[in-house]
Parts: sequence; structure tokens; C-alpha cells
Amino acid sequence: MTQIGETSLLARARGGDKRAIARLLTVVENEEPGAADAIRELYPQTGRARVIGVTGPPGGGKSTLVNRLAGAYREKGERVAVVAVDPSSPFSGGALLGDRIRMQERSLDEGLFIRSMASRGHAGGLARTTSRVVNVLDAIGYGVVLVETVGVGQEEVEVIRVVDSVALVTVPGLGDDIQAIKAGVLEIADVLVVNKADRPGADETARDLAQMLTLGKLRTEWKPPIIRTVAATGENVPQLVDALERHRTWAIESGERERRRRDAARADVEDLLREALVRRLRDHIGPTAVDRAVARVADRDIDPYTAVEELLRQ
Repeated sequence: MTQIGETSLLARARGGDKRAIARLLTVVENEEPGAADAIRELYPQTGRARVIGVTGPPGGGKSTLVNRLAGAYREKGERVAVVAVDPSSPFSGGALLGDRIRMQERSLDEGLFIRSMASRGHAGGLARTTSRVVNVLDAIGYGVVLVETVGVGQEEVEVIRVVDSVALVTVPGLGDDIQAIKAGVLEIADVLVVNKADRPGADETARDLAQMLTLGKLRTEWKPPIIRTVAATGENVPQLVDALERHRTWAIESGERERRRRDAARADVEDLLREALVRRLRDHIGPTAVDRAVARVADRDIDPYTAVEELLRQ
């Protein structure tokens, strides 16, 4: 295994060495030499963790809620990993690491691992390699993996391709709450969370969400429960855990989890296939030809469709 060393980095990561886990995730996230070998080695051990996504508009208290969920699962004796997809720095491209700062009080917990990832401009609320990072954490023995999305609003639908259950978080007082979470985001929710439920307007927000569930056709037979929480104090977080566990049981019994995982596998294979084809095509054509085509399109000598056709003919 190139760069990684089957008996060193992987073995230490499996043994719970947090430095080794962090290094292994960096290799996979940045697609460094050895990343594909690591996934090949670990993939047969994936599929055992509970993978839970927490998504919703900015300002909903997602990070605080994830912190409480991590604590609740730790109290049950689970090893917990948190994958927090942060907005990218416009200068370095790196993650802003907000969640590591907010979850500092749990940093000494050996049974909890926190990983911040930069979205790097990838749409959908996740980073391009989030699913691979989740697979690594699953394979090395974390029983619960919590995935927190960026918080960009209506485009955060990609999380359903990575997780088994989606908790959609909103709060009263964000202005037009329902407008903020309409479109595809509401459709992917398995559990609806009204956080900061001690604020005025919580009843109206919960009622609006319940009404929206009756207006459209549900994606599956599962009707998302609405849980009111106060993440700052931990109020009703156990009820949220119960709701997520009920959804997990239903998804296993109904075959929904298997169907969702097949869809995720298809998306992973197609993404990798697309990347490989583009890479091979670029290597075959050469960067100079691509640059020339781009310059001609920018100068309006040819249109983008003609440029692609000419490159493919080469």
C-alpha cells in the first residue's frame, strides 16, 4: 500500500490513535497517494455505523445540537465521530473549523472524534469526498457518525446520499422559516427539529411544518416526526435520539436503508467514473490543447459545444 503502510497508519487508526485517524482522513480527503488503497482495504468493514445527517438553514443551532447528540450517544456507550462540513476560506480553501471551537469541551473524550472538512465550493452542503471520510470512520469502528452540513439552505440535498437518517433543523424567528427550508430540503427530512423551542413562535413553526407535511406527497411511507428541542440546555435531545432510532428501525425493516445505500453506491461509482474519465481524457489530449480551446471560447472564436467536440475528436 503506497504511502500509507498497511501495518502502520491503518493499524494505528483502527486502534483508536487520533493522530493516525486524522492523517488517514487527510490522505483520503485530499486523494493523496494511497487513498484508493486505503478505501479498498477498509470498504468491506463499512455499513455498520449509524450515519446521521444534521442539516438546515444557517442560525438554526446545528452545531450545538450535534454536540448534544454526540453526548447522548456517548452516554449510551457508542464511539462517536462528527464530520462537520464548514464553509471554505476564500483565501486558503481550507475549513474555517468553527465546529472544533464550539465542541472544545468534548475534545478530551477518547470515544469522540471530530473532523472539519472544507466544502471547497462543492454544492449540496457537503464536500466532494465526505462519503469516503464517513466510510473510513465507519470501518475503523465508530458506531455513530454525525454529519453536519454547511448550512446553505435550499441546496443541502446531497446529504441523503451519505447518511441513513436526516434531521432537518429550523428555529422560530428566522423570518420566513418555511421559505428557508422549502423545495427539496424538506423532502429529504426523516426527522424535523424545531430547535430553540423556548423562543416565541415555536408553536407556529411546528404547526407550519406539520401542515406542509400534509400538503405534498411524502417520499416514503415514513412520516417525519416533529421534535422540539433546546440544544443550549439539552432539552428534548433524548426524544430526538429516540426519533432517529425509530427511523433507523423502520428503514431496516422496510428496506429503505438498503435502497438508500444502493443509491449512494451508484452515486459514488458514477462520481469516481466521471473523475477517472475526465482525468484520462485530459491526460490524452494534453493541457495545452485544453488551454487553447478555453482561450478560443473566451475570445468568442468558437462556442463551448464546438470546443468540446473538437477536443473529443482529438
